[in-house]
Amino acid sequence: MIIYKTEEEIELMKISALLVSTTIAELAKVIKPGMTTLHLDKLAGEFIADHQAVPSFLNFHGYPYNITTSVNDAVVHGFPNDVPLRDGDIISVDVGAYKNGFHGDHAYTFVIGEVDPKVLKLVAVTKQSLYEGIKQAVVGKRIGDIASAIQVFNEKEGYGVVKELVGHGLGRDMHEDPQVPNYGRKGTGMLLKENMVLAIEPMINLGTRHIYTLEDGWTVKTQDGMPSVHFEHDVCVKKGTALILSDYAPIEKAEQANQELNVSYYGLAQAR
Repeated sequence: MIIYKTEEEIELMKISALLVSTTIAELAKVIKPGMTTLHLDKLAGEFIADHQAVPSFLNFHGYPYNITTSVNDAVVHGFPNDVPLRDGDIISVDVGAYKNGFHGDHAYTFVIGEVDPKVLKLVAVTKQSLYEGIKQAVVGKRIGDIASAIQVFNEKEGYGVVKELVGHGLGRDMHEDPQVPNYGRKGTGMLLKENMVLAIEPMINLGTRHIYTLEDGWTVKTQDGMPSVHFEHDVCVKKGTALILSDYAPIEKAEQANQELNVSYYGLAQAR
């Protein structure tokens, strides 16, 4: 069943979505080689709690952490751990926050240090494909229009579009109807109506689209061991132009500042 939101509910959802954005931005300030994903999980949990909210993922169907951290060939749902991040890694950080009765839920992929140009391109294309999908999230379009836009944008680069995992509706429950695949045909699927809220999230692999799940029951990896990238926004369907409830701007600002700081630090260290 689709649950359409009132304007008042959308404002509350925006608060939750922006809290997720600022949480990821806090992580963007500090993420670097040598840091563990368990440390990122701790920082995120504390930041969400400090803002009178609850991590959406913690204990969701038994999930044992505040956030998911998916490194390199992990597509989604990676467990935070004590393995230090390395120069050349990429990491998808997916965060959920529950506040005022509503969930925010989105993700951002970071590059750590010097990353292979092919992987950098995968990150850039996947991120842009998210916005290509969002352009279709307007009244009168269909789910298939979102899905097709994402699929076509990525497959023209030869990337593998994950089909087993999808985006979803969002609201008082973290996963609501409808499902939002990243592949499909234009003009097919559910008709989009005003104030439907969607979590749109392309999951795109450098190699094959095929995936498998680890014995932990959560972590999804690429079958060929090639890197995967994941971006996600919270989006409200509107007439003409979709309303993006989440915000990458503070994340991108913090990411850029952190990268410049690390370049300066390592350049100074090498000079010494």
